[in-house]
Amino acid sequence: MDLDVYLSAIASGDTVAFGRWLADAEPSVRASLRSFAAVVDVEAVLQEALLRVWQVAPRFVPDGGANGLVRLAVRIGRNLAVSEVRRTRARPVEPADLEAEPDATVAAPDPMLRAAIAECRDKLPAKPREAFDARLASGGGSDDADLATSLGMRLNTFLQNFTRARKLLAECLGRRGIVIDQELGA
Repeated sequence: MDLDVYLSAIASGDTVAFGRWLADAEPSVRASLRSFAAVVDVEAVLQEALLRVWQVAPRFVPDGGANGLVRLAVRIGRNLAVSEVRRTRARPVEPADLEAEPDATVAAPDPMLRAAIAECRDKLPAKPREAFDARLASGGGSDDADLATSLGMRLNTFLQNFTRARKLLAECLGRRGIVIDQELGA
């Protein structure tokens, strides 16, 4: 289905039409960001990309191809991810490497690093710490919508709290002289 059928309604500010478009377009945009999952906060990039689509939709001119707005969202998302990779000097992962077995020779984390992370985590404000702990405890087994519901938060609020927790944690570790990219081997 060509999701550009929603374009005129979205351009006129119809949030219901945008919601319908979003429900169908989001999996494609998310999949296009898969190779960046190990090095950037894909949820934050995805949200920013979709927000930008909403903002530029009134000025978007279709090129005649199917799903032009989805292609624009993918391009925006990938550009944002690349910018984030450049900013953090991280490297995207090849899709084939995502499926590979973990390397059993990877050294155990430094106990002093673990202690610093725990101390910084304990200093997080309540709501960001809740979101951070929930995602950590799920070990990737629950999606963010379920985690948000379990905490009584809206999904967007949960994601904002998690992003804030990551930022504050990185800043706290940075004040201790721990550069996250170096510790993660990036």
